[in-house]
Amino acid sequence: MNRTLLLVSPVLAGGLIAAAASRAADPPARLRSTAFDWQAVPAQATKVGEVRRFFDAPTPTLERLEVHVTTLRPGETSHPPHRHPEEELIIVREGTVESLVGGETHRLGPGSVILQASNELHGLRNVGEGPATYHVIMWRSAATPPKE
Repeated sequence: MNRTLLLVSPVLAGGLIAAAASRAADPPARLRSTAFDWQAVPAQATKVGEVRRFFDAPTPTLERLEVHVTTLRPGETSHPPHRHPEEELIIVREGTVESLVGGETHRLGPGSVILQASNELHGLRNVGEGPATYHVIMWRSAATPPKE
């Protein structure tokens, strides 16, 4: 049996380690034009309903673009009112929701659109008798302030 012993110099080894670390630290691939079939994105059960996570990735012009669809059972909220630096667009698909927007509560139904600006307190609750489903589009750009 022929065995070959490979000796690697400390300089070469350091270069290999640095290259591997660089690849591990590379930013995620930027999302390009694509299509997502509703049926191909699995619904994941949550304690208040379910969520379908389409993507959460950088794009050619945004540091982050996230799209998910939440379904809430009657009387449920996805989380308490909160704020974050990313801006968020919510499109109500079905049901009736109550949304905290700019310090006021709005009752909204299918087709309604909610814009949550950066760092403004917001929340959403299903106030209807059936499920409430809404699309969430959230983004981070170079202009988005850092997280507090």
